[in-house]
Amino acid sequence: MWPRATIRVSVAVLGLAAGAISADGPSRAAGPSVYGVWLLESKNAHVEIWSCAAQGRGPVCGRLAKLLNPHGPDGKPVAAEQAVDFRNPDPAQRTRRLLDLVFLYDFKPTSDPNIFEDGTIYSAEDGKTYRANLKLQADGTLLLRGYVGVPLFGRSQTWTRVR
Repeated sequence: MWPRATIRVSVAVLGLAAGAISADGPSRAAGPSVYGVWLLESKNAHVEIWSCAAQGRGPVCGRLAKLLNPHGPDGKPVAAEQAVDFRNPDPAQRTRRLLDLVFLYDFKPTSDPNIFEDGTIYSAEDGKTYRANLKLQADGTLLLRGYVGVPLFGRSQTWTRVR
């Protein structure tokens, strides 16, 4: 016969295990994730990354959630709500607001839940669109690699978590 303490622990473990199973199957333990708000390496914006699978744009999307010290086409400071995409090659897009602009999308998941590949990133800094990969680093930072053609021909940025 098992000692009483062992039975209580076993029942508690079974209760936790049963709670981890839902109608969708076993749930994943909560842990570090690419989802959240990130400060860009340039320290000029916060980016919110969320799951946009329901919108059909892949498991990861990102939007400009906060602009820090934005400037207008003349180089003078502007209010964040007034900052526009003036470097866009499409003249019709040059007046669109940057705040809340979705600029990361169409990433593909990998076997590692912290790595997403072959996504798209639009850079308002130069008005160009690139392919991109995202990787949550062991130190909790987010590595973004933007590239043309293959990742070898690209540039990396390290973003830090805000929340």
